[in-house]
Amino acid sequence: MRLVLDWDGTVTAVDGLDLALREFGDENVYEEHEALLGQKLTLHEVIAGEFRTVRAPLDEVQAWARANTELRGGFVELARARNPVVVSSGFHELIEPVLAREGLELEVRANRVEAQPGGWRVRFRDDEPCPVCGEPCKRRSVSDLGPFAYVGDGYSDRCVAGAASRVFARDALATYLTEREIAFERFADFHDVERALADAPAGS
Repeated sequence: MRLVLDWDGTVTAVDGLDLALREFGDENVYEEHEALLGQKLTLHEVIAGEFRTVRAPLDEVQAWARANTELRGGFVELARARNPVVVSSGFHELIEPVLAREGLELEVRANRVEAQPGGWRVRFRDDEPCPVCGEPCKRRSVSDLGPFAYVGDGYSDRCVAGAASRVFARDALATYLTEREIAFERFADFHDVERALADAPAGS
């Protein structure tokens, strides 16, 4: 069974997109968009609107991400042992430099950005509405993987978690699944995930 990981707030100790927006974007626009997420705006609309306020050169933001992104405990060891797939609503351009910092080469399925001087433009991996949740989401990105275990923490992980054979969740995703009485396993870090996977029966 493949292992699939969300990036921001899951692999990273703190949501890196939020940190980048607070550092380089307009915090008022950020707060306004976050308040409308899942109500009047889809996740794609929120991400696109927030990153239009970022005007810094890409290499400057990448250098900042390499220097400031803290990874959750146990991730590097788990990544080397299990070669997971990273499926993110974030950007290749901000994920891959951090993986390279750790000497990791993983498959990343994420969005891309064009860092234009008048504001960053997001190029989404998939803009088609999901037949399950009705919004463009990450479920389509895992459709070719067969059975998989999913590790996530937030709003973008809700629908894709529903396609997983096994779910590890924390924070807002754990609350969402609990409220809907959907089975999952809590984790604090990737040592927890590794222990749980190691204890699974062979072939599961």
